[in-house]
Amino acid sequence: MKKEEKFEEKLNSLEKMVLELEKGDVDLDDAINKYSKAMSLAKECSLKLKNAEESVNKILTENGLEDFKVDEE
Repeated sequence: MKKEEKFEEKLNSLEKMVLELEKGDVDLDDAINKYSKAMSLAKECSLKLKNAEESVNKILTENGLEDFKVDEE
């Protein structure tokens, strides 16, 4: 059974793939595979961040504090 990667590990993998693709030294088939995996990792990381934001906001709301907002640039 494969161990689930942590968020930071997924983000590091994503960054590495993007750098490899930006270099342009990857053959077409490998580039397609890396792009597909990178998009999957990006979606997983985005979902993890959204869930974390919702959890923090739930805690803040329960304690009568303002919502936490993530600035996306």
